[in-house]
Amino acid sequence: MYPHALWRVDTKEKFIHLTFDDGPIPGLTEWVLDELKRNNAKATFFCVGDNILKHPDIFERIKKEGHTVANHTMHHIKGFKNNVKDYMAETEKCRDLVQTHLFRPPYGQLKRSQYKALKLKGYKIVFWDVISYDYETIGEATCLKNSIARTREGSIVVFHDNVKAEKNLRYTLPLFLKHFANLQFQFKALET
Repeated sequence: MYPHALWRVDTKEKFIHLTFDDGPIPGLTEWVLDELKRNNAKATFFCVGDNILKHPDIFERIKKEGHTVANHTMHHIKGFKNNVKDYMAETEKCRDLVQTHLFRPPYGQLKRSQYKALKLKGYKIVFWDVISYDYETIGEATCLKNSIARTREGSIVVFHDNVKAEKNLRYTLPLFLKHFANLQFQFKALET
């Protein structure tokens, strides 16, 4: 459906692209950064523009620690409920803050017309091949098990640094990092 979008990096090399959607959020995003540092891991943070404005110090820390920041719209809007003009306005406002062309549509929702408009503006649209479902009420062990089972070389794994995902994320992330570090995987940020 989206022929030029990135879902996974086709490789046999042992690396994973960790991504975090919805932040920055006080407490949780900072904890994520601490866990990444502890594990010598880099990640990509798909930030909501409104959260960047509310928490600029956390946003600056993400960049300072060598992670990639990317666009997740200004107010985390649903593509299916917005026209192209409004969707692009939301996206462009956030791009002005993150200063990259990496973009992930909130909820994974993107109309074909929005996709075409984003491509015309030079955006690199990033989805995922592994979703942790950390925001669901699936339970911590299930979140971890599913995330590990689906991850492979070149995977783009999506976690969420938001309040809804906090319980599952705090359990899953350290164990996920440890599991793949033990298998000699590296954790890389996406290139802008």
